[in-house]
Amino acid sequence: MNLEFLDDYKDPYLKTDQGKGVFLAGILFGYMAKCQNDDIKKAPIFKQLDFGRMNMRSLKKHLSRVPQLIYAYEGVSKYSVFFTRLAAKAGELLFSGGQKDLGVDGNFAFTVGFSNASDFFWKIFKKSEVNESINEEGK
Repeated sequence: MNLEFLDDYKDPYLKTDQGKGVFLAGILFGYMAKCQNDDIKKAPIFKQLDFGRMNMRSLKKHLSRVPQLIYAYEGVSKYSVFFTRLAAKAGELLFSGGQKDLGVDGNFAFTVGFSNASDFFWKIFKKSEVNESINEEGK
């Protein structure tokens, strides 16, 4: 898992552990939505997220459902190893962040991660790594 690209950003919120965790959660749910349905606005997870008004409690609630979501949707289960790793890292960073509220900065970080999930997902995971994992599961 490559997270070094996060160091290139100057945003003070994204420099915090909580900011990184929220951003990774946005990437996770954005790519998960794409796997659920190419038309993201029709993806079940998209309909459940409260963009712009998300708080830490609702984010944790959604993250706690990741194992269930992975196996509920065929397109999502293809990347289960990577979604699990991304959810675990996001959770770890949120635990160490210590702040209670996402506020404007957190909602912005989540939305940017969600909206650009396809690009960021492939920055975090190498396509060869994903292909190897899919091939291993298919054996």
